[in-house]
Amino acid sequence: MTFKPLLIPAIALGVSLSIAFPAYSSECYARLDGDTLRMGNSRIERTALWNNGHLITLSVTDKVSGKKLFTLGKNPDFNVNREKPTNGSFSVKEVKSDGIRPDRMIATVHYHLGDLEVERDYRLYDGVPAIAIDTRLRGVLGGVAEKETNAADRKNIEHAADMKVKPVTMLLDRLDLKGNHWHGRAVEFRDITDWNNNLVEERDFISYRKTNHRGNILTVTDGENRGGFIFLKEAPCSGVQLAYKGADFISDFGSFMVTGLGVDNKDITPDKWTPTYSTVLCTFGDGELSALYSLRSYQKQCRILDPTRDEMVMMNTWGDRSQDAKVNEAFCLAELDRAARLGISLFQIDDGWQSGKSPNSAVANGSFKDIYANASYWSPDPQKYPRGLKPIVDRGRELGIEIGLWFNPSVQNDFADWEKDAATITGLWKEYGIRMFKIDGLTVASKKGEENLRKLFDKVLEDTGNAVMFNLDATASRRGGYHFFNEYGNVFLENRYTDWGNYYPYQTLRNLWQLSRYVPAERLQIEFLNNRRNENKYVSDRFAPANYDFEYIFALTMAGQPLAWMEAGNLSDDAFSIAPTVNAYRKIQHDFHKGTILPIGDEPSGKSWTGFQSITSPSEGYLLIYREDNDNEKYPVRTWFENGTEITFTPVLGNAKSFKAKARLKGEIPVNIKDRNNFALYSYKIKK
Repeated sequence: MTFKPLLIPAIALGVSLSIAFPAYSSECYARLDGDTLRMGNSRIERTALWNNGHLITLSVTDKVSGKKLFTLGKNPDFNVNREKPTNGSFSVKEVKSDGIRPDRMIATVHYHLGDLEVERDYRLYDGVPAIAIDTRLRGVLGGVAEKETNAADRKNIEHAADMKVKPVTMLLDRLDLKGNHWHGRAVEFRDITDWNNNLVEERDFISYRKTNHRGNILTVTDGENRGGFIFLKEAPCSGVQLAYKGADFISDFGSFMVTGLGVDNKDITPDKWTPTYSTVLCTFGDGELSALYSLRSYQKQCRILDPTRDEMVMMNTWGDRSQDAKVNEAFCLAELDRAARLGISLFQIDDGWQSGKSPNSAVANGSFKDIYANASYWSPDPQKYPRGLKPIVDRGRELGIEIGLWFNPSVQNDFADWEKDAATITGLWKEYGIRMFKIDGLTVASKKGEENLRKLFDKVLEDTGNAVMFNLDATASRRGGYHFFNEYGNVFLENRYTDWGNYYPYQTLRNLWQLSRYVPAERLQIEFLNNRRNENKYVSDRFAPANYDFEYIFALTMAGQPLAWMEAGNLSDDAFSIAPTVNAYRKIQHDFHKGTILPIGDEPSGKSWTGFQSITSPSEGYLLIYREDNDNEKYPVRTWFENGTEITFTPVLGNAKSFKAKARLKGEIPVNIKDRNNFALYSYKIKK
């Protein structure tokens, strides 16, 4: 049953009004009771003073733990100026799944702040302890947020008046709580992985005076009564956000704020709505697992994980550094046959399949600019592919392998040619059935560019019935990172090459391990290379790729989406013996990825016991454990099991044998793996 949105006009002060909306098929609700707006589901509720639409949060409740946070109720959640709110209105609608985004309820609040119109969508999902807020602005923004004053430039405190600091002018959300014992953790992320190999930075603090924090995630825990909340800022990594003023969050005793809208004055005009960055509020009960599970349960709503579309073991030949010098029909056909022997499900042709030449070409000096000055730029190169891509696609279909392509949107004038780009991708889908496109070469340097890029993606999805997905490269420039554009596909995480001696299997594992605490691992493409190439680049190196078994370096990628970053034609014959492992993995890949995947053990160092736990239900899941190069055949691996839990472990892959165990403190489980640099994948069941 579908209901039309119901519009509620601004409520005069002093008038008591209770409005209940039609009973939607979901458990989510949003209603205005007098001057109080209540929004929630079975897991969370947020109440706010109506304030003519300029909401002031009164309380946030985690319904599972019963923990309720009361605010001081003085400051509006959203703030860009000091104008009085007028013309507030409120509507609710249910949005059905389109196959990419799940069912959701959206409560929209609309109001004016002087010459500025504000529209805020509050998104809720069944059974998810989170409320997301998408904000749009239209009109005149007015004042611009300034950089915060460095604490070193403030006066020393001798009197109460010395404690005053200038108010924050631009906020996306805030909670002003009672108490002085709030413990915070700000988590900053880095992409641009060609230059960065330390992708997660955590900063723990006890909230005191006004302090700025960088990052996409802020976790706040009540030091007296446990429980707490998470702010997730859905934006690119801090270092590349638009209109960035140096902070994402601000703490001030019990006040916690999300700042950095991602827009400047020039971006906001009276003729159209412009989105800011979005925010999400999650609640949790006692303990870190509760917090991470709440965050992940929301993140899994950003894109439905479809086993026929989103799961893959991909091969891309660029990893052997031939660039575009080899790719042609004969090369691809030969690689497809070898890829089938490995168990590959998707073969992606990188830069070089097209007639036009990019700046990364090994055979010509190309450009990303003015692509459409060459009408045949995105046609298959007639010299390399005289019959087009059809023979490649047909052969792939015979072998059970899909074909994917590399694509670089035309970059000039903030992706002004987005419609041509969309038409090109849609045309390739129509002609060849290709539905995976690696998006590379992006520099999103303006709000207009961000909006045009989103138009490109949305247009392709609209014209293909959501059949196409995008593989978003995070290796360079200003791009989406890990918390932005998530609805469009997965993330191509990093370029690593044995040719340059910068591929180390344990470091690839470390990046995945660190990210998996805060980012769904199943959204990350993780590479494994031909470990026998360029052995001379790793002389006397304990962690050289050649010191690892080929099956093991494949296994290091299994928590993510495995990427064979290599030419199969350069593999030794014995490398193809991993096919049974790859094929067995593909059978359980989606079930593994459906769970909440979190890191276990110690941080990968090349010498650790480490791995991942996939929690697929309260009583079942998977344990993927790696014994790196260390002397211990048996080791107590820290997991997410509660102390005293009895578990039965059943081998799935690798060096695994059935066993039963009782979890000790910190969830420690004694695990035995006989050989160094080896792995074991178990399914588990908890004794009830």
